[in-house]
Amino acid sequence: MTRRSERVAEAIRRLASEIIHGQLRDPRIRGLVTVTKVETTPDLRLAKIYYTAMCDGKKRELLGRGLKSAKGYIRRRIAEELKLRYAPEILMKIDEVVEHSQKIDKILHKLKNEADDESNRKDSAGD
Repeated sequence: MTRRSERVAEAIRRLASEIIHGQLRDPRIRGLVTVTKVETTPDLRLAKIYYTAMCDGKKRELLGRGLKSAKGYIRRRIAEELKLRYAPEILMKIDEVVEHSQKIDKILHKLKNEADDESNRKDSAGD
């Protein structure tokens, strides 16, 4: 990524977050949504907006549909604010990195607890 595309990506991330939290009235989008990052193509014609959501299952699916239906509005607002030659096409994608890290944390925590339990059993048997 060039320096310019990095700056534009960060500006899009900030604006998308402001728009989602302050301007969208879709009830499917209510709740904890965080725009985590934005990736742009070098020509700035495409912006992938990654988000996380603090919900599961059906609510997450509804949230995704709500954000996808709002992407035209988000695109228009970003174009107005950033005054780019071309308004970038917007793709809304769930950021699965956070989910994966939470799953790994749970697994590690479980393994640690099992190791602690095993250690406690050995100590009890030796007394």
